[in-house]
Amino acid sequence: MFSKQDQSQFAAKAIDSKAIEEQINNFKTGFPKMKLKKPATIGDGISQIGEHEQEIYKEVFTAHVKSLSLLKFVPASGAATRMFKSLYDFLNTYQGTEDEYLKFLCNKGPETMFNFFDRIDDFAFYNDLKNICSENDMDLEKMLDKNEFKQILAMLLTRKGLHYSSLPKGLLKFHRYKLYSRTSFEEHLVEALNYSKNKNKDAQIHLTVSDDHKVLFEDRLLKTKATFEEKYDGKLKVSYSVQKSSTDTIAVDMNNEPFRNEDGSILFRPGGHGALIENLNELNADVIFIKNIDNVVPDRLKEPTYAYKKVLAGILLENQSFIFDYLKILEEDKDISMDNLQEMLTFLEEKLCTKAPASLKVEDPEKLKNYLFTKFNRPIRVCGMVKNEGEPGGGPFWSRNSDGSVSLQIVEGSQIDKTDVRQKNILERSTHFNPVDLVCGTKDYKGNKFDLPKFVDKQTGFISEKSNNGNDLKAMELPGLWNGAMSDWNTVFVEVPSITFNPVKTVFDLLRIEHRNL
Repeated sequence: MFSKQDQSQFAAKAIDSKAIEEQINNFKTGFPKMKLKKPATIGDGISQIGEHEQEIYKEVFTAHVKSLSLLKFVPASGAATRMFKSLYDFLNTYQGTEDEYLKFLCNKGPETMFNFFDRIDDFAFYNDLKNICSENDMDLEKMLDKNEFKQILAMLLTRKGLHYSSLPKGLLKFHRYKLYSRTSFEEHLVEALNYSKNKNKDAQIHLTVSDDHKVLFEDRLLKTKATFEEKYDGKLKVSYSVQKSSTDTIAVDMNNEPFRNEDGSILFRPGGHGALIENLNELNADVIFIKNIDNVVPDRLKEPTYAYKKVLAGILLENQSFIFDYLKILEEDKDISMDNLQEMLTFLEEKLCTKAPASLKVEDPEKLKNYLFTKFNRPIRVCGMVKNEGEPGGGPFWSRNSDGSVSLQIVEGSQIDKTDVRQKNILERSTHFNPVDLVCGTKDYKGNKFDLPKFVDKQTGFISEKSNNGNDLKAMELPGLWNGAMSDWNTVFVEVPSITFNPVKTVFDLLRIEHRNL
């Protein structure tokens, strides 16, 4: 099937041809849908932490900080293209007539150009836009008065001006303060200095970025690093990695044959954020905080985020303490009583929300010991969950696993068979949403790093239809980072306040009250 040229292409990407064949077979057979058992809800999979308990868990975290290495992991490689889609639609179609402008407004609903241009000075990037216009002998205020909308958008989005549509979200100005404006990258730096400093006051933060953008992040850091370190009494230790080309996936045509470029080479596409499990696997820390690049707020709203990050970390450490003690007993004690084994099984089911398969012979000590050791000896994550208020994306569910056990999983809508009435009903009864607010433990009870790719459920990828130069193709995404890539982790769900979840998916989100520093 593959020529010598193809094999050379695979070798350059460090991809084994057998992996390519597996991907093509997945295109042919498709991925199985998740088998949902029920939604995770408060008291049934999702814990609700009272004020007194919050203080206890924060104290647990604080007590351990001096002996722990902490790290904040931020996926930040995506460009902001989708964020400006409405503006680009307007830029490409608007011909300058008032009737056409009004028609566009009516068709767009609440996300309108009227909102954008009428409130343009509310955006944190307004002064930058004004300055770049001035540098090009243009007066932004006069352009607004004359309804020169296309020229303004060209200065914001294209190479003529700020070129915002090609920048990563992390480098866009999100929030305006009295004397300056901050990018979302800088807001993450501030967060790291407030909840993930170690005993030496070092705040480690790791970002996954694209090759093209790495130098831009480095330049931005140089401009603000000293200011933040002095203000928040810490030292920033920032590192970067790029999504590995070995995690790219092959594209196929509609007949499931390799899709070829005009030069005969095979088209590969990025494998999605699930590929970042490889980047995460190379990091070494006792506690790893994971949060998306666009989910930040100005300083006036940060306190709940700081508090709940410490709460989630405290819950992680408490559960880890029990797990490590149990694993040592299971490994060293040859004569564990059935009472002790039952205690461990109860902890696994009630605290880690993993229900044993019906086939497990719980009265057989050896089989029960092996089962418990396998289930305990895994990475662990504590995931914040917010009440579902209509946001698109994944949610928390109880799901059946391949070994017959039932456990908590974060499941995307695309993984659910909506033609199955029962599965659709479970989806509709879901009460919470995954805001990507994770605290993770990736070391075992002996202090060794887990090999994270071993805990990926490879059957949870998904296939979508795309196009390339007008030709239809099928693309494959690897199991998502917090979905299938962490499928075989011990998982705990905790309700967190909605104020901790304020993503910026479109430029209009920056006009929301949560993103303004009043």
